Order: sequence, then C-alpha cells, then structure tokens
Amino acid sequence: MRAVEHALGIVIPDNARILRNIINSIQAVHDHVIHFYHLHALDWVDVVSALKADPAKTAALASSISDWPNNASASYFKAVAGRLKAFVDSGQLGIFANGYWGHPAYKLPPEANLMAVAHYLEALDWQRDFIKAMAILGAKNPHPQTYLVGGMSTPIDPNSQNAINAGTIAQLLEYARRAKDFVDKVYIPDLLAIASFYKDWAAIGGGVGNFLSYGEFQKDNQPNTTNVWLPAGFIRAKNLAKIEAVDHKKVTEEVTRAWYKYAGGDEKPLHPWDGETTPNYTGPKSTYKELDTSGKNKYTWQKAIRYDGLPVEVGPLARMVIAFAAGHKETKELVTFVLGKLGVGPEALFSTLGRTAARGIETKLIADKLPEFIMELAGNIKKGDYRIANTEKWDPSTWPAEAKGYGYHEAPRGALCHWIVIKDKKIANYQCVVPGGINASPRDAKGLRGPDEEALIGTPIAKPDQPIEILRTIHSFDPCMACGIHVVDAKGKEIVQVKVR
Repeated sequence: MRAVEHALGIVIPDNARILRNIINSIQAVHDHVIHFYHLHALDWVDVVSALKADPAKTAALASSISDWPNNASASYFKAVAGRLKAFVDSGQLGIFANGYWGHPAYKLPPEANLMAVAHYLEALDWQRDFIKAMAILGAKNPHPQTYLVGGMSTPIDPNSQNAINAGTIAQLLEYARRAKDFVDKVYIPDLLAIASFYKDWAAIGGGVGNFLSYGEFQKDNQPNTTNVWLPAGFIRAKNLAKIEAVDHKKVTEEVTRAWYKYAGGDEKPLHPWDGETTPNYTGPKSTYKELDTSGKNKYTWQKAIRYDGLPVEVGPLARMVIAFAAGHKETKELVTFVLGKLGVGPEALFSTLGRTAARGIETKLIADKLPEFIMELAGNIKKGDYRIANTEKWDPSTWPAEAKGYGYHEAPRGALCHWIVIKDKKIANYQCVVPGGINASPRDAKGLRGPDEEALIGTPIAKPDQPIEILRTIHSFDPCMACGIHVVDAKGKEIVQVKVR
C-alpha cells in the first residue's frame, strides 16, 4: 500500500492517515498484551507452583501493586486456583500444557504465580473485547481489510449508521479507555512485579547492539514521511549519542546460509528492488534433528537481512531505544520510570529483560496516545472533512510506464518495508522485508550472526533437556518464522506463485 503510493506519488487524505494511526495503535496494544500474557509470561511464571499459593496473600500482593478490581478478593484468587487445580487433577493442563513446570529457573513465589495466572485468564477476556475496535475500523485482525492504495475504504458519514459517525467515535473512545485501564492496572504492574525477581536477566540476551526503526504514526500525509510521532533512526553499536537517518538503500538480503540461490552468487547482497527468491534446499532429507552449520553450509529458510552491512534488531526495544536517544518526551519519562522502579541502569535495556520491558513501555505509550488519535478524527469530522481516499491514480492509464517505490511501517514486531518495481505498468518485482526475518536472520558471508542467534550466546542453561532460558530470549523478540519465508513442499517444490499479466 505505502510502497505503491510512493511509487505513484499518491498523497493520502488526512482522515486516511488518522484512521491508519488508530488501527496501527489498536493492533500494537492488542498484540503486545497478548504477547506478554499468552506467549511470553509463562517463560517466567510457574503455573503449577500457583497451586501452593495462599489466596489471601495473593490478594494482598495484587492489591499492593494495583487497584484493579479483581485484585481485592481472596475468594477471587481461590476460585482461580480451583480452576487451575481441576486442570492439573485431570492430567490435562489444556492451555497450560507442555510447560517446564517446576524448573529451577523459575523464581516467583507461589502467590505471584497465582496472580499472574489469574491475569493470564483475564487477558483472554480482555483481548476478545478490545479487538472489537479493530473490527469496527479494519474488519478483521491481524490483517485489516479496509486499507487501500490512496487511503481507506471505511466510509465517514455522520448521518449514516453504516459509516463512521458520532456513535463510532464514542465506541472507539470507550474501547480505548478500557484498554488503557487494563494496561495501567494489570499489564504494567505485572511486568514490574515479575521483572523484579529476574534482574539477572538484565545482563543476558543482549543481541547485536544495532537498532533500526522506520518510525510510525505519521503526522503528515506524504509517502514515507519522516514527520512521525515515534521517531525513525539507526543506532550503531549501542551508541545512543548518535542516531543516523534511515536510508532504505542500505537494506540488503543475502543467502549465503539460506536455502535460496542468487544468479550472481549467494554471497552477493541484493537490495530488495533487485531481490531474487529462488528456493535451493540442501538440508536434511528426513530429519531436522541435526543441521550442519559449519563453514558456509546453508541451514535456514530465512535470508540474512542487513542494514549497512550489519545485522540489526527491530521491534519494541529498537523503537524505545531510538525514541529515548532522540529525546522523545513520553518515552524518556516512561523508560526512566521503569528503570527506576527496577533499580537498574540504562544498560539493562540491552538484554532479554530490557526487550520485555520495552514492549510494556511501548504498550503504555500507545494506549495513552490512542484517544488523541480518535479525537483528531472526530475534529476532522466536525469540520465537515469526510474524505477517506485519493482516487486520482486508480486508473492505470495515469501511471508512469516504469516506477519504483518503497513503503515503511512499524509493525508490532518491528520494522517492515515493502519494495515494488513497476515496468510496463505491471509489477515486475515485489519484495517484503519483515521484522521476523530481520531478527531471525542467519549468519552472513562474513560470519556475522543475526540478532536472535547473537542474543543466545552465553545464555546459562540449568537443564539442557528443558531449555526454558533459550525460550525466554527467543520469545522476547516475538518471533514469527512464517512471516519471513516462502512456502515449498517437502520435496522443495513451490506451492504457489502469483503472476500478473
């Protein structure tokens, strides 16, 4: 969308920009809360240990860190423990199956574990309610269907029940209020309480030390504007004193260690405009129990994504580090608050603990900002501005015969960019470089590890057959391998290919 708008020189209307900011905010808050509770929290929380908790002491603990209504009652936590015991007694832990319960790396007392389990269950109900805001504006999640080249397809009409109107604004504000309430009174207190028991993880999982953000939440309507609320930038080797401007031409993909081949040689980095995706599987034929990663053997379907020749981390930590270094007021205040609460210094950001904390910090920042975006839309509607799309370039006869474009976006997982090449008014090449692929990059021709791999170096493991410590660091990146690869069957045959005629 943004890539095509850039290629064709389309400037979107103000309402389209605001709607995109609102949808991106909703998606970020929803995604981050779900990640913490349902993908990452159980790396730190021992579910079975919660059965040993005293419900009264759990209620006292919960009430000491928040005034969330459910925290006040011992009977509430007793009921949660009863539900959990039923799972355990049945021999089927259901949603809590396959955990390393009882692992020596767990440090929370039983009462903190029971509190966290209760909030895990509450977050399931919360997300089911909050995501209705996405349904109103985006139709579905996680891939909204109302975006289109030139703007949005969601109509605005104060006099129609089938369009965005005063009632819609009121609904959105209520969902935003409830989201902020949950983030302020449940997520952030839980994050701080759990992190206080794991301060040693402020020195584990640091990664590559290079950070990239394209910036997000546009303040003007130009394609790839740098006028954004969360700033763009590149930080090299943890040097917070110098933020480099982002140049998309410095992004490259390399397949030295990946199961693809380039016509000009696998070790040659290619900019996405020149990108090639030709599968070349050379891995095990029957099992993945062993991979030969020595030398320059290929071992993954992920390409090695580099920025200025370096592996880079993207995601909430990258965004918060860059915003902090740029002097972004709200970010500096929240980062300082969280570090102070935990009693750690800024260096703690460069770690598994810092990465997890950064996601919470960003969630609060965006939850606080969401009502402002909604009211900005309301202000435009009040002025009589109902435009949602610029349709001047919808007719292909208005397009240049040849064009190139790129489109930046900060997805919840991190920096995402699409590149498009148009020839004879058709798509000649289209490449996506996604955050999951950037963070999960393999080694390159120079032997440099990607962020995920580098972050695991030196990780202490108490029980090699139950490597929960590895999960803690990998989950802190919120990995999505499927986002960064192309699908082939067991014999290496491509599943589907789309051709534009």
